[in-house]
Amino acid sequence: MNPLVLKERIGPPALVTAAGKQARIRFLEFFASAIRNPHTRRAYARAVEDFLTWCAGAGVPSIIAVQPLHVAAWIELQMQTRSSPTAKQRLAAIRHLFDWLVTGQIVPHNPAASVRGPSHTAKKGKTPVLDASETRQLLDSIDVSTPIGLRDRALIALMVFSFARIGAALAMRVEDVYVQQRRLWVRLREKGGKRHAMPCHHTLEAYLHAYLDGTGISTDSKGPLFRTIARGTKHLSGTPLPQANAYAMIQRRAAAACIATKIGNHTFRATGITAYLKNGGTLENAAAMANHASMRTTQLYDRRHDDISLDEVERIRV
Repeated sequence: MNPLVLKERIGPPALVTAAGKQARIRFLEFFASAIRNPHTRRAYARAVEDFLTWCAGAGVPSIIAVQPLHVAAWIELQMQTRSSPTAKQRLAAIRHLFDWLVTGQIVPHNPAASVRGPSHTAKKGKTPVLDASETRQLLDSIDVSTPIGLRDRALIALMVFSFARIGAALAMRVEDVYVQQRRLWVRLREKGGKRHAMPCHHTLEAYLHAYLDGTGISTDSKGPLFRTIARGTKHLSGTPLPQANAYAMIQRRAAAACIATKIGNHTFRATGITAYLKNGGTLENAAAMANHASMRTTQLYDRRHDDISLDEVERIRV
């Protein structure tokens, strides 16, 4: 990544520039070298830009002059205006930045190290989940007589039946759908560069075959699996489908299928995990299939108890 481009993205770090050339270089290296995940990089860049802007407004002359009191005051403001998980993430961004600056001998100590963030313990995720009938309603509503319909159905089914993250699904190439042991498999590149392979559910296998054969991209092994539609045509281009476009597609498909639940890209991962557990799957296997490092993360996707809650609410009769 070009550091000059990165600098334009996060805004001019006046407090860093005031600390000298080495501070500026080390600061840019934090985003260009120390953070590999693009989503984390964007989130950290926004948090750091906000923090430095706040510090400049508070009269801090240089990043070297930042004290724990400044970080604590800024985090207090974050807790008033943002959710606890977001405030914790933003504090983590500042901590990691100053750790990087300390090891680079730009600042003598980490002013964020002693600052406590908000307490937050999540026992249940917030991602909206569809039940089995809604998921089937959505998939069946897609007109698959066109390449875009075949693509959209295959993408949604991939996330449901393989528990794939949207980022991993959109990063797939055609060669990541392959035959092994007489079954179709998919290869996913997950967070942290981890590769994860899964055999296909028979429904997903049928949808992927229909998509690859119906669009003629099966021979383009190195090309992206999910692609945009070429401008002015109804055919697939060679450009990977951006995540924002996938989100917009899901909103259109949900509206057309009369799905009232406000869903997003992550809904289908949670939907697939919940459906698997409802049908007798184990939490341990669900964690392995979802490529979660901890079963505690998988538990956030388990919405089986939502049905119990709804049944109990209906007992209130007046």
